[in-house]
Amino acid sequence: MNKSKTKAGITAVVIVLAVLIVAYNTATIVPAGHTGVIVTLGEVSKNVLDEGFHFKAPFIQSVQNVSNKIQVYETPASAVSKDLQTVSSTIAVNYRLVSGKSAEMYQNVGLDYQTVLITPVVQECMKAATAKYTAEQLITERTAVGDEVKAELDNKLNDYGIYIEKFNIVNFDFSAEFNAAIEAKQVAEQNLIKTQTEQKQQIVIAEAEAKKKVIAANAEAEAILAKAEAQADANKKIEASLSDKVLMYNQIDKWNGVMPKVTSGNNGSLMIEIPVEENNTSAAFAEENN
Repeated sequence: MNKSKTKAGITAVVIVLAVLIVAYNTATIVPAGHTGVIVTLGEVSKNVLDEGFHFKAPFIQSVQNVSNKIQVYETPASAVSKDLQTVSSTIAVNYRLVSGKSAEMYQNVGLDYQTVLITPVVQECMKAATAKYTAEQLITERTAVGDEVKAELDNKLNDYGIYIEKFNIVNFDFSAEFNAAIEAKQVAEQNLIKTQTEQKQQIVIAEAEAKKKVIAANAEAEAILAKAEAQADANKKIEASLSDKVLMYNQIDKWNGVMPKVTSGNNGSLMIEIPVEENNTSAAFAEENN
C-alpha cells in the first residue's frame, strides 16, 4: 500500500515537472525594443515576433531576440588627408536595425553585425572622406566631413536594414609637426590682426585730429568773418551818421581858437594870411628905415 502511494506520488511529480517544462518551452517573451526571430529546427522564419508574450512550438522552435534600439558604436580611425597628413580621429556612430530586416540580418550575418558590417564600412568611408580634404580643412569643415561620411554609410548599410541616426567626429589629432605649424600660423594671424587693428586705430585717431583742426580752423574763420562783418556794419552806421552839420560841429568843438595860416581859396589857390601884429611890426620897421 505504501509503495503504491509512493510510486503514485513520484509519478505525479514527474508529470507536473513535465508539464512545467513543456509550458516553459511553449511560451516566450520578446523584450521592448526587440524583434523575435523564430528558428524552427535551424530554419529561420521570415515571420518575426513583436515585443511581448508569444507561444511557440516547444523543443523544436527557438526565438532569437534582435535589438532594434538605437545603438552607439565608437571607435578610433586612422586616415591620410589630401595633403598627406596622417590623421587620427575618434568617431561615434548612432545606428539602428529596422525590425523588418531582423530575420534577414540574423540569417545572413548573425547577431554580431556591428563587427561584421559596421566596423569595416565606417573605416572605409572615413578614409575616403578624409582623403578629399586637407588637414586644415578637416578642422575648419568638420561638419561637412561628418555629413559626407554619414551619407556614404547610409548608402552602404541601408540595404542591410541598418540606418545611421547620427555620425559624430569626436576629435581630430595630427602629428606634432603639423600641430606646431598650425599654432605658428594662428600666432601669425593673431599678430597680423593686432597690427591691422592698431593701424586702423591710428588712422581713426589721425582722422579725428584732422577733423578737429578743420573744425577749429572753420570756427576761427567764422569768428574773423563775423568780426569783419560787425566792423563793416559799424562803419556803415558811422558813415551814415556823418552829415555835414555833424562834421562842422566836430570841427568847431575841437577848434583851439587859432586861425589856420594856410587856407584854400575859392579858385583852388593858396592864400597866406598874416596876423595883424606882424603887419604892424613890418610898418614900423619901414618908417625907421626911411
